[in-house]
Amino acid sequence: MPLALYALTAGAFGIGVTEFVIMGLLLEVSRELNVTIAAAGLLISGYALGVTVGAPVLTAFTARWPRKHVLVGLMVIFVIGNAACALAPGYGWLMAARVLTALTHGTFFGVGAVVATSLVAEDRRASAIAIMFTGVTLATVLGVPFGTWLGQHYGWRSTFWAVALVGLVALLVLATFVPPDRTPPGASDWRADLRAITRRPVLLGLLTTVLGYAGVFAVFTYIAPLLTGMSGFSDSAVSPILLVFGGGLVAGNLLGGRLADRNLIHAIFSTLAVLGLVLGLMTFAFNNQIAAVLFTALLGAAGFATVAPLQMWVLSKAEGAGQSLASSFNIGAFNLGNAIGAWTGGMVIDHGPGLALVPFIAAIFPALAIATALIAVRSGRRMALTPPHAV
Repeated sequence: MPLALYALTAGAFGIGVTEFVIMGLLLEVSRELNVTIAAAGLLISGYALGVTVGAPVLTAFTARWPRKHVLVGLMVIFVIGNAACALAPGYGWLMAARVLTALTHGTFFGVGAVVATSLVAEDRRASAIAIMFTGVTLATVLGVPFGTWLGQHYGWRSTFWAVALVGLVALLVLATFVPPDRTPPGASDWRADLRAITRRPVLLGLLTTVLGYAGVFAVFTYIAPLLTGMSGFSDSAVSPILLVFGGGLVAGNLLGGRLADRNLIHAIFSTLAVLGLVLGLMTFAFNNQIAAVLFTALLGAAGFATVAPLQMWVLSKAEGAGQSLASSFNIGAFNLGNAIGAWTGGMVIDHGPGLALVPFIAAIFPALAIATALIAVRSGRRMALTPPHAV
């Protein structure tokens, strides 16, 4: 794999840290800014909203720019946004800085996925996407725990300064190693790009992403109470177990890319099926501590094994310049799935059938994703699109 691909991984690492590290610093932020924990939690929601809105808008706005310039420009905004977070005098400024930083998220991964696939041979494109997303998994395993520790010992502002420094390094790496576009970007018609997004195969692909990832976050959002309340672990044991989850993310991400390179359609169905099976069996696994740790790792592996196939599938269904926009929309679809899954898990806990059955209910989402993917494949055949075995 070319060095330029690992430059994209470096950028993904910085973005992954800034998205998730705030979860470990809610208490510190709420105390210093004199807001409730719930209000501090809205900093996560604000970021997700920025990703969802910013991805298609910024991608469409920069459609005529050389992709390398887009990636470098996004990292400049990323560095400025994190520095603004570190300097924020109050809650409102911090929220605005978080939303500014989030605007780079979807477009970076959307355009980055297109660049990643252009750097390698056709039979390694899904693996290239998986390597880029390894930056996010490493951010979860290494960056977030270190950022949390740094913020707890030296103040939460120090964490954002550190992330800004990571972004600056990623900016230099991207500028150095990502090659210029082989051909100048053609004139982009946002109406044509939008029509490409609204084609039925693309919409079904986006819906498959939303449903698949909703199942992952329906459980992961409440993994701490499941481990402590169901499995009997102490609060201090949760962090080491989450490292096991992170290890599963890395392994599953790379495995999903390999499977998608061999047969994209089979990879989508198989990874979603395994995810549904893992979620269903977790209902029983939480009754035993060893099984709970094992299935936490399997959840990470199965959940992230779906990422590269789903991203590659949406790319394959879009056309021409619409690929960047479709790719960015799919990043927004992942975030929408996160929100739906977290909300569903909360409803199951608050209004029944209760915490113990959250994994079982979550398993419904991958099943719905498989049904949606099946409709998409059959629809594609009827519309005389590219047959699945030729993708």
